Amino acid sequence: MSHVSQASVTTPDGEPAPLVPTTYGEVKGWFSDYDQVLFDWFLTRQNSTEDQPGDLLELGAFMGKSAIFLGRYLRPGEEFTVCDLFDSPATDDFNVAENRSSYPTLTRRGFETNYLAFHEALPTVIQAPTSVVADRVKPGSCRFVHIDASHLYEHVVTDIASSRLLTTPDAVVVFDDYRSEHCPGVAAAVWTAVVTGDLHPICVSASKLYATWGDPAPHQAALRAWLEERTDLWHGVDVIDGRPLVRVGDHGVVAPQPPQPLHPAPPTEPAPPAPAPAPTAARRPAARWRKLAKDLLPPVITRAIVARNRRRRG
Repeated sequence: MSHVSQASVTTPDGEPAPLVPTTYGEVKGWFSDYDQVLFDWFLTRQNSTEDQPGDLLELGAFMGKSAIFLGRYLRPGEEFTVCDLFDSPATDDFNVAENRSSYPTLTRRGFETNYLAFHEALPTVIQAPTSVVADRVKPGSCRFVHIDASHLYEHVVTDIASSRLLTTPDAVVVFDDYRSEHCPGVAAAVWTAVVTGDLHPICVSASKLYATWGDPAPHQAALRAWLEERTDLWHGVDVIDGRPLVRVGDHGVVAPQPPQPLHPAPPTEPAPPAPAPAPTAARRPAARWRKLAKDLLPPVITRAIVARNRRRRG
């Protein structure tokens, strides 16, 4: 069962509406600062020329953190498609267990609430297993694909095959969790496509592998020239089976300007200054001397002085 729509899903009666984020940092998800920098570089480079038209595609959205980021680079006339099961039933027992352990709070309403906090309209949302995307998206139409869906080997193999069918010749395909210890199925599927197929890595970060089904050399040449000018990113080049691979690491990089909410939180009013302490009445010198005399003089002398002062006032 699947559902394709650009209309938001309403919250059923009796259920609390998801909280609307007022900053990008409030959106849950895993998207490192330097992967944001790399996304920005690839997408800005694509947008700087009219020679690389195409749509955007994301397989696996969670709560929308990377989708919100991607949506900023959508050009007029292009389409952005997001495919995720969200809270629909999974298709097999292994996928059910994966969703229960990794994404217990994932709902389509949560994704849409987050996305619409930053964009006027939703992307095309396919609520279904990612295996259906090859039948719903036009072949050869996508210039940038982000794959962060199921971590199960068989599912990732299908997502890889779909990306080959749906992308333009020079498109960038990004795979999340290609080396994570809890996702060996992703690593096995991705590196198999590299070694035995025609998937060509461009670069890798700690979390994501950036690749293309076309010629990686133009991407790598431009990327290395850009990295040479950066002091907040380190990079190196490894050769795998005769093919270069750029490794990129964080050296104090700061994320790009985050997506801005359509309705930011009102600025908080500064706390009123604390009232100044009431001035302490100055004690008269005579009063201070009387207290000192009372503390230091013998009682018989003190009583005599008090009696004398009374007679003077009388």
